Amino acid sequence: MQSLEPKLLTVIREGYTTALFGRDLIAGVTVGIVALPLAIAFAVASGVAPAQGLYTAIIAGFLISVLSGSRVQIGGPTGAFIVLVYEIVHRFGYDGLVVATVLAGGLLIVMGIARLGSIIHFIPYPVTVGFTAGIAVVIASSQLPDGLGLEMSEVPAKFIPKWSAYFNAMGSLNPWAAVITVATVGILIIFSRYIPRVPGSIVAVLTLTIAVSVFNIPVETIGSRFGDVPNTLPALRMPHIDWSTLPDLISPALSIALLAAIESLLSAVVADGMTGQRHRPNAELLAQGVANLVTPFFGGIPATGAIARTATNIKAGGKTPVAGIIHAITLLLILLAAGRWAALIPMSVLAGILLVVAYNMSELHFFWRIVRDTTKSDAIVMLSTFTLTILIDLTIALQVGVVMAAFLFMRRMAEVSNVTALGLVNGEDSEISSIELEKLKAMPPSVEVFEINGPFFFGAANKFASAITRIENKPSVLVLRLHNVPTIDATGLRVLVSLQERSEKRHGPSLILEGVRSQPRHLLTRSRFLARVGDKNVVPNLDAALDRARELLTIEQRDADKA
Repeated sequence: MQSLEPKLLTVIREGYTTALFGRDLIAGVTVGIVALPLAIAFAVASGVAPAQGLYTAIIAGFLISVLSGSRVQIGGPTGAFIVLVYEIVHRFGYDGLVVATVLAGGLLIVMGIARLGSIIHFIPYPVTVGFTAGIAVVIASSQLPDGLGLEMSEVPAKFIPKWSAYFNAMGSLNPWAAVITVATVGILIIFSRYIPRVPGSIVAVLTLTIAVSVFNIPVETIGSRFGDVPNTLPALRMPHIDWSTLPDLISPALSIALLAAIESLLSAVVADGMTGQRHRPNAELLAQGVANLVTPFFGGIPATGAIARTATNIKAGGKTPVAGIIHAITLLLILLAAGRWAALIPMSVLAGILLVVAYNMSELHFFWRIVRDTTKSDAIVMLSTFTLTILIDLTIALQVGVVMAAFLFMRRMAEVSNVTALGLVNGEDSEISSIELEKLKAMPPSVEVFEINGPFFFGAANKFASAITRIENKPSVLVLRLHNVPTIDATGLRVLVSLQERSEKRHGPSLILEGVRSQPRHLLTRSRFLARVGDKNVVPNLDAALDRARELLTIEQRDADKA
């Protein structure tokens, strides 16, 4: 059960000191301040009220830090969820989002208990880069109305209709909003590059909000769109469940769970690289599950580990999960003491913050590296995932990307696997030793030796079947060298069974297997194939195979003479 133990318990067992608390306090307050505008911006971009982002950062952030399998993970709403949450709210309303998030939380808990923390290794890197870059493009495009102050009664959900609507609304552009957006982006770039210890997002929010209020600049604010921001935590609220839509929420719930798992484990891996520590992936999934199971009942949205805030925590000196707990308490105190002032924040400031978030998410250098430096198939997988994320939705993009990557991997394995008729090779084009080559030349002409290299699975089995049918003179004995076959699947087994069945009916050669390794031997034994071939026909090396072939030829000749 240690793999499910929260790192907080480990820290307490090791001994939590005053010095550690001092570092965690500074880091927690710093991250809390950084998280404030991000939580509001993510909520607004997701189509829910600003306060719901704060509720998520506080409640989910607290639970994730308490239960996390990482010492420094910071949880809360993230940009990766914006597209998915917006689509769910648009289709099913907030109650539908609550149900989907709770289902996702349950799935994450099951994944943690089932020890599926290694799931991150089964998502191909081109797929991750493709959908992350796609999400970044969708986030950036969704901020144009607020960033330019466009007057739009309704924004289409799909990418191409959305841009068409933007062009039609360009006549309502508010220059003040555009200036504030550009100023926000400029402040964030300057502070991240030259004064990285000072949170540029807070500087932008404070200075530009004050400027808009003092000079009465005509731009839309959180208050003018959403009304007052409450300065209390919400009460427990049970969602209204429309049972008829529940089956339609299964797919969004699975997407939330997968995205939360991928994002949190990626964040934990990044944190491990920065700290030299090792996280517990199963405990991390369990923490994400509990957070997403509980938070929606208090007005929250999906949450996961946040890479940028986790990195900020580490850079600010955070050492243990206590820093994440302090980050949540800091946000709670800000909400209680100054929540109402959040209504004064201009929407164009939030748009500027999200544009920078989208750019950072896109990881353009990795995107171009895959296009430029890797294989064509990897680039196709990434670009397909990227395009589907933008034009269709994240769920389909993730599923198609993984399936495409799996098929391309199978094709590569099939290309690696090869079948060689050793009777046709010579010393120049063969990798076998000269001694073995001499033995093969001395074997009777009615013996054929085939060597299979690589996994003998459905992608390679067809090569073997084709090679067998191309034999001009049907041999009496067929030796299969399997010492370079690490694994056999059901299709490969079926090809061997068919060959043996023809042999038993006297339509095919006697079969000898040479150098069978552990996994193939286990499968062939369990399927009773080796029993049908016979123990004497399963040999360890080429010498034994050729000796057995001569025995079978002698027996065949003796039977023919008797007939």
